[in-house]
Amino acid sequence: MSAQPPSPAGTRAAARAVAESDAGLVSGEAVELDIRAARLGSRVLALLLDVLCQLGLALVLAMLAGLVFAALPIELVDAAITGATGTIALILVLVGYPVLFERFAGGRTPGKFAVGLRVVSADGSPVELRQSLTRALVGVAVEWPGLVLPLLSWVAGVTVMLTDRRGRRLGDLVAGTLVIHTRTAAVWRPVPTAVPPLVSWAYTLDLTRLDDDLALAARHYLARVHQLVEPDRTRLARGLWTEVAAVTTPPPPLAASETVYLAAVLGERHRRATHRMRRTRAVTAALWPELMPTPPAEPIRPAAPEAATPAATPPAPPAEAGPPVLRPSTTPAPPTQAGPAVVRPASATAERPGT
Repeated sequence: MSAQPPSPAGTRAAARAVAESDAGLVSGEAVELDIRAARLGSRVLALLLDVLCQLGLALVLAMLAGLVFAALPIELVDAAITGATGTIALILVLVGYPVLFERFAGGRTPGKFAVGLRVVSADGSPVELRQSLTRALVGVAVEWPGLVLPLLSWVAGVTVMLTDRRGRRLGDLVAGTLVIHTRTAAVWRPVPTAVPPLVSWAYTLDLTRLDDDLALAARHYLARVHQLVEPDRTRLARGLWTEVAAVTTPPPPLAASETVYLAAVLGERHRRATHRMRRTRAVTAALWPELMPTPPAEPIRPAAPEAATPAATPPAPPAEAGPPVLRPSTTPAPPTQAGPAVVRPASATAERPGT
């Protein structure tokens, strides 16, 4: 038997898996863990969030110190006490903040928790108090805020993080620690559907005996099929299809790969589940309308009145000469105000009776 070279898809999947699990952590069974090391971008984001929290902590400590100094006699408050209090507060903010959180919060400060990072030892074990204190002191001295040669130490720290294979900074190298991602990078993939030649066959399938566990196993296989290599990919597909074919009827009408059959079955199962859900919602809305949320109705706005435009009428033909015709006026007379009757004198030219 001759060994076959790996397929390009298998080679890409293996390379992607190696790139994602670049932390180099190995379990007790000599199995490399799929864990990614944190790089410069995520760590800077976590640092910015921690700086905001440290500023808030410094403000709280300053307010407490002000209240204490206000309660003490004025003779006891001098430059030495204020300087010592400021130094203690600075140590608590810059050193105590990361050490306490990494020790009692599983290696995660609030910034690291928000971004999804965690500090562990170089072998993957939980970080110890000595390691947290060492990396915090080195960070304050030469990294952030960099009390010793700030600008030069910042450039050196960034250079070390960019050149290190696992993205470690100077404090990690001295303390023997590593910052890793606690959240795995997942790629969204749509629900599998049936290919056109198998649509009519999938529509007639009897899926009553296909349980949720078997369907979920097939769904996980289809979501990770691009990461599997031969011959494991084919062997796993055949095993799953054997179990699915034993509980579904009728058999497929044409010859295709097991992955295509599984995609057709799961796609039809998803279609039927969606149809049942819509039908259930329609029945519920018809029986109990108050249980179904209704979208807010938009208020009906009255239509704007249209400007009356006089219609163009053809000119009337000239009327024939004749006696004038008197027509009653259609315009109502304006109302007159009620008042006393006015007596008008008779006209001098009125005709007298008998003349």
